Amino acid sequence: MAISSPEAVKKLLENMQSDLRSLSLECRKKFPPVKEAAESGIVKVKTIAARNTDILAALKESSSEVVQPLLMGCGTKEPKIAQLCLSAIQRLMSHEVVSEAAAGNIINMLWQLMENGLEELKLLQTVLVLLTTNTVVHDDFLSKAIVLCFRLHFTKDTITNNTAAATVRQVVTVVFERLDAEDEKYKDGDAHPPVVQGNSNRRTVSALRPCAKDAYMLFQDLCQLVNADAPYWLVGMTEMTRTFGLELLESVLNDFPRVFLQHQEFSFLLKERVCPLVIKLFSPNIKFRQGTNTPSSPTPVEKPYFPICMRLLRVVSVLIKHFYGLLVTECEIFLSLLVKFLDGDKPQWLQAVAVECIHRLCIQPQLLRSFCQSYDMKPHSTKVFRDIVNALGSFIQSLFIIPTGSNPIVNAQSGTSGIGGPAAAQNGTGMGATVGFTPQPAFEYRGTWIPILNIPVQSPSKAGYLESLDKVEPPTIPDGYAMSVAFSCLLDLVRGITAMIEAELERKAAAAKPEKGVPSSKQQEKPSVTEEENVSRAVWEEMVGACWCGLLAALSLMLDASTDETASENILKAEMTMASLCGKLSLVTPRDAFITAICKASLPPHYALTVLNSSSGGFHKTYSIQGQSVQMISPSSESHQQVVAVGQPLTSQPQGTVMLTAKNIQCMRTLLNLAHCHGSVLGTSWQLVLATLQHLVWILGLKPASGGALKPGRAVEGPSTVLTTAVMTDLPVISNVLSRLFESSQYLDDVSLHHLINALCSLSAEAMDMAFWNNKEPSLFAVAKLLETGLVNMHRIEILWRPLTGHLLEVCQHPNSRMREWGAEAVTALIKAGLSFKHNPPLSENQRLQLLLLNPLKELSNIAHSDIRQKQLECVLQILQNEGDSLGPGWPLVLGVIGAIRNDQGESLIRTAFQCLQLVVTDFLPTMPSTCLQIVVDVAGSFGLQNQELNISLTSIGLLWNISDYFFQRGETIEKELGKEEALLQKQAEEKGVPLHRPFHPAPPFDCLWLCLYSKLGELCVDTRPAVRKSGGQTLFSTVGAHGTLLQHATWHTVLWKVLFPLLDRVRESSTTADKEKIESGGGNILIHHSRDTAEKQWAETWVLTLAGLARIFNTRRYLLQSLGEFSKAWDVLLDHIQSAALSKNSEVSLAALKSCQEILQIVTPVKECEKPEGLSGVNMLPFVGPLIPPGPPRVLSRSDSMGERLGRYTVGELNVAGDEIEDSALWWAAWNTWYKIGSESTKPPATCDKLFFIPSQPFLTALVQIFPALYQHIKSGFSMEDLKRLGVILHGAVSVPISSDASPFILPSYTEAVLTSLQEAVLIALDVLQKEICTGPEAMQVMYPAIFDQLLSFVEFSCKAPTYGKLETKNIANAKFNQAEWVALNYVPFAEKSLEVVVDLYQKTACHKAVVNEKALQKIIKTLRIPLSLKYACPSETTWKMAVSALLKVLSIGLPVARQHASSRKFDTMWPELSNTFEDFLFTKSSPPDNLSIQEFEKNENIDVEAVQLISTDILPYANFIPKEFVGQIMTMLNKGSIHSQSTSFTEAEIDIRMREEFSKVCFETLLQFSFSNKVTTPQEGYISRMALAVLLKRSQDVLHRYIEDERLSGRCPLPRQRVTEIVFVLKAISTLMDSLKKTKPENVDTNTWSQVIALYPTLVECITCTSSEVCSALKEALVPFKDFLQPPVAKVQNGDS
Repeated sequence: MAISSPEAVKKLLENMQSDLRSLSLECRKKFPPVKEAAESGIVKVKTIAARNTDILAALKESSSEVVQPLLMGCGTKEPKIAQLCLSAIQRLMSHEVVSEAAAGNIINMLWQLMENGLEELKLLQTVLVLLTTNTVVHDDFLSKAIVLCFRLHFTKDTITNNTAAATVRQVVTVVFERLDAEDEKYKDGDAHPPVVQGNSNRRTVSALRPCAKDAYMLFQDLCQLVNADAPYWLVGMTEMTRTFGLELLESVLNDFPRVFLQHQEFSFLLKERVCPLVIKLFSPNIKFRQGTNTPSSPTPVEKPYFPICMRLLRVVSVLIKHFYGLLVTECEIFLSLLVKFLDGDKPQWLQAVAVECIHRLCIQPQLLRSFCQSYDMKPHSTKVFRDIVNALGSFIQSLFIIPTGSNPIVNAQSGTSGIGGPAAAQNGTGMGATVGFTPQPAFEYRGTWIPILNIPVQSPSKAGYLESLDKVEPPTIPDGYAMSVAFSCLLDLVRGITAMIEAELERKAAAAKPEKGVPSSKQQEKPSVTEEENVSRAVWEEMVGACWCGLLAALSLMLDASTDETASENILKAEMTMASLCGKLSLVTPRDAFITAICKASLPPHYALTVLNSSSGGFHKTYSIQGQSVQMISPSSESHQQVVAVGQPLTSQPQGTVMLTAKNIQCMRTLLNLAHCHGSVLGTSWQLVLATLQHLVWILGLKPASGGALKPGRAVEGPSTVLTTAVMTDLPVISNVLSRLFESSQYLDDVSLHHLINALCSLSAEAMDMAFWNNKEPSLFAVAKLLETGLVNMHRIEILWRPLTGHLLEVCQHPNSRMREWGAEAVTALIKAGLSFKHNPPLSENQRLQLLLLNPLKELSNIAHSDIRQKQLECVLQILQNEGDSLGPGWPLVLGVIGAIRNDQGESLIRTAFQCLQLVVTDFLPTMPSTCLQIVVDVAGSFGLQNQELNISLTSIGLLWNISDYFFQRGETIEKELGKEEALLQKQAEEKGVPLHRPFHPAPPFDCLWLCLYSKLGELCVDTRPAVRKSGGQTLFSTVGAHGTLLQHATWHTVLWKVLFPLLDRVRESSTTADKEKIESGGGNILIHHSRDTAEKQWAETWVLTLAGLARIFNTRRYLLQSLGEFSKAWDVLLDHIQSAALSKNSEVSLAALKSCQEILQIVTPVKECEKPEGLSGVNMLPFVGPLIPPGPPRVLSRSDSMGERLGRYTVGELNVAGDEIEDSALWWAAWNTWYKIGSESTKPPATCDKLFFIPSQPFLTALVQIFPALYQHIKSGFSMEDLKRLGVILHGAVSVPISSDASPFILPSYTEAVLTSLQEAVLIALDVLQKEICTGPEAMQVMYPAIFDQLLSFVEFSCKAPTYGKLETKNIANAKFNQAEWVALNYVPFAEKSLEVVVDLYQKTACHKAVVNEKALQKIIKTLRIPLSLKYACPSETTWKMAVSALLKVLSIGLPVARQHASSRKFDTMWPELSNTFEDFLFTKSSPPDNLSIQEFEKNENIDVEAVQLISTDILPYANFIPKEFVGQIMTMLNKGSIHSQSTSFTEAEIDIRMREEFSKVCFETLLQFSFSNKVTTPQEGYISRMALAVLLKRSQDVLHRYIEDERLSGRCPLPRQRVTEIVFVLKAISTLMDSLKKTKPENVDTNTWSQVIALYPTLVECITCTSSEVCSALKEALVPFKDFLQPPVAKVQNGDS
């Protein structure tokens, strides 16, 4: 509620009246005047209230009257009344209704009360209310009021004293606050009186305004009082203490510095009064030395007095803080004093107070800066700032040294003795971590233990000496207090300085930034650095230069001694910020010193000394690396530092283990932090930092993982690294920070980045040196981090690529495998990252960068270590998978890497490289420049030729095929691209004046590409491995066949003479010289087939393939090759190859040679329109229907399967032959000569029976013979008799060749099957072709018929007499044992029989031919047939003689008429005896039928005999007059012999009737008779024959009968032998037949002599009746019955017509 509000006023009036009433009541009895005054006062108040609107103003005017009763009440000196009055007065004051006069009265009254010692506290209260509520009290009244308070301060009552002291303080403050308010009021006006210069304070005072004057007078008197002089203004002071005066001075200076700085009068006081006073009061402290007993003197100035000294220092703090600018010189004195107070010989409390004071300065960096500028930077001035820091350092150091009487001040600049040494207190008497007790933070060093107290930074704690205002004696302050404050000083000093300088640096940087946009020319015009900047920079450098030594010394010592994590953290932070600051200011030495300190602290003590004390922070070059292992332990260390890890040092000689404490780890973190946050200013000290980190990482057992990040290693054998659980949880964090540290390298500028890379490279080089001769695990820290740094700096990789990869490539060559592995990992990871990074501009537009990135990949190829090559190839694979589409100009490089394989590299490498190649061929051929295709071919070829992995060789050949396919599909594009490139190269070559070098020049570039492919495949065709050769050959010829059309005509010449023929030569040479030793197995446990178990056999396969391929090309590209010129030469070369292959002693090769020969002779399909050579485009191509031969060089259809077709196709008429016939015939005759040489050589029988003699196989001979028909088509026009004879020799020889018994089951049918072998079939076809050609050919050719007959007949003879092959013994196939190595003669029967069929057919066609007649072909046929016919049952095959019979019959049916025609020319004379002998030998054979012959068979055979007899009866005997007489006689004799056949002895009873050949006998007999009684007897000769024959027959019958009768009679009861019975039966049957014939014949044809002979038999027949055999009896009956015709009466002779 405001005091002016109506309610407040109303309340005030009520209270006033109430107070006055109470006063009148109290004074009613004792003090009536007072009572009256009170009552009149009530009236007065009421009157004022009634008359005025502004009651408060009216009250203030009349305040003297209103206050009067109250003052009178106070004057009674009655405590109760006085209290009442004072309360009322206070109420009036608080409502500001007291005028100046009233106030004066009140103060006077209060003075009286004070002198009377009444209501002292109430008095103080009243004074305070009076002075604080308004400003009516000035000058003397004010001074009186203040003196009153001072007087009350020195009473005997403590409460009063204290209250008075507080009141004084408040009053002093009020006085100065009024001054402030006054200044504020006049701030804008010009009412300020002019400042008067001069020293007289009187004159100065008169110029001041009222409040200022009061304040001035007060402050001046305070100085007087402290100096123990009389005051000028505070009249009436009785006593005063110096301590209280100093406190008041301090509070004024501290609270109202503006007053002193604004008003010159006050500044004057400060300089002239305060400073001298302070210096004077300090003197006992300066002079005093601890331990020298100064006799106590009455003056208090003589010895250091704690309360004064402490207050002086507080004043000094304030003076320095606020008025440094005014009091530069004085401050220099104060600061020097402060430094002196830290001396060891000063009392401890003095040191402590001085430290606190310094602490207050240390938290004001701007102040420190001013010190530096004002003192340290001035010549001949005290180096105050440096001294302060050094003094703090020395002070801290002195606290650790147990005090002696000496004075160990350390000159921190000349080197800090005792600081940074080894921590001897490692096992000191520390507090120890006892269970359940958190140890107090402390410093411990060489047995000295100093606890660390919590010192707040801005306001030193109440426990501090500077705050002990109530203490007369120095209080006992906790142990370690001074140390803790000094510690805080240092930390705050560092914090302040760095914060200030960095803030200014940032401001400068911010100011410099906007100028980036200004063109450089304008920037150059401006001076680079302003004068002001230079000055400020000089100040900063001076500050750092002044303080770093002392700071480092002190901080290092404290870090060494610190047992508290927080303290250590603070120290490290300070060292780090200093290092960073020095870095930013480019102060290298201090920067490296601070960094070295942190590094030392990170490592175990003895470690630090060896590693960091070597030349300027560089590391020793000798250390070795131990294997790591990790195991968990619980912390149980007894030293004051908890050991958290035990590991192996990274040194050359094993040093046992080293221990890392928690503090080491903490320092490590700081180091990481430093590098992470301040990497840009580290410069050359990266070396220090990284070396230390490397050692720590090593001791902790962190190992690099992918990408270069370090991860905790796995436990290895042997517990050499022991980590506590605490560290185990920290490791991932440390690892992360390490990674982030290198990630942050992307924010470094280029120079800093180079420093980092250089440091890593030199570290790595040291690690390499160390790992060189031992196989222990190397330190991979540097390599891993180089990788990490490279990966994060991809955006500017160009600037660091060369040093980075250059070093890593060296690492890759290191003998230590782990080292190498990481080198390779780093290089490959960087290359992959570089290629996949989104560069700006992209790599596709920056080819130089792309090649730069790929170059190290190529360099890796020069390293022999296989693990490196493996990494390299894996990298290539990944590059292809990820970046293959965009490699562009990098392809040659990548392909070079893939192709850099060697045979000594091992399978897995080659396999990986090959995977890359496969990927290239399958996915990337279209994306690469065409100029690289040749490299792809070379690389694929090199994989084919490597001998480590067969499958890869084979697959690479497949790739070459795919590549050729690609060339084929993209031919046009490739050709265009290569053409452009060629033009470019040609131009360059011309400019340089050198010829263009390129393989296969001058063929066009695209053809060269093909030629490279062909020649690569050609190399593969002569590889040492059979499978590769086979695959290579197949691919080469398929490629040439499939894609050869793309080549220019001229290029074919190169293909033929530079690729194919040389290849064939090499293959032939290798085959003929190949080893014949048996190869046991094909590697591993693969069995080799017997057909491939020698090198020779394996090469044979290659030869076969190559020859066949070349033949196919000659066949399919015939027109093309013929148009080239030199074709006949090529043809001869090819034929020569075919010949040598065909005559090789390897059946596979020889057979294949013939197949190739067939191929080049049988040009199979018509030429496609598109392939037609230009020369032939004019020839009309007939539509190809059926088996026609197209125009151009004659072509024959390929082999078909049925024999009929095969025979049929040669009958096709020829079309007109094209114009190049003459050249063609020369080619064909060359082919014929080759064929003849092959045939004659291969079928020539061996001269000796040498087992090793090579005998050609059946398939070979078959193929050889099969070639002839096709070849013959081309040479028939000139085929002479001589040629035919040569052919005959070959055919005969071929058929005579035996086969090996082990092969026969596969070639031959079983013996009983009558089937031709392929060879025999082919021979017949060859002859067939010939005879058909002769048939249709000119007359001149037909003289060849007899030769063909001779040839065929010689084959017919084979049926009975197999041919011999030289002197080689052969066995009959039926007797051969197939498992024995012997030669078996074939079953020639089917062949002979087939030949016989051909003979018969041919004879049918040609019987009348002049040559056939003249050369006695028929006789030869009969002569040949006689052989099987005479053997009959003795023939090897039964079918033979039967076929011979039917052939004979057919031939005779055709030939006999011809013979009769030529009877007169006697050309057939020699044939007849041959024929009669043949009949004789066949019909009466000497061979007996086999025992197992069935009756049916016998009957069939008999029928054949009958047929022969019937031929005689139909075709010979009727023409007896054209036939020589001797011949007819022989025939008759033969028939006679056949008509009575003497039986075989071997017949059983049952068979007897049949086996007698009765039918045959009957036919013979009938034939005889037929010719005997022929009524057409044309010549006497005929009749003679008949009669003679009949006489012979009858005579013989008579003899047989007589003999039989005689024998039977003699035998008595014994029956005669079976054959005798059969004979008699036959004779009887013959007689009955004769009787029948005689009856049928005309009587005039029968000679009377014959009848008489017949009748003469009758008596003999009758005699046989007594015979006992039923068989004989029945035959006898049949013989007798015809005689009945003779039983008739004799006819009477008729004479003259009468009977």
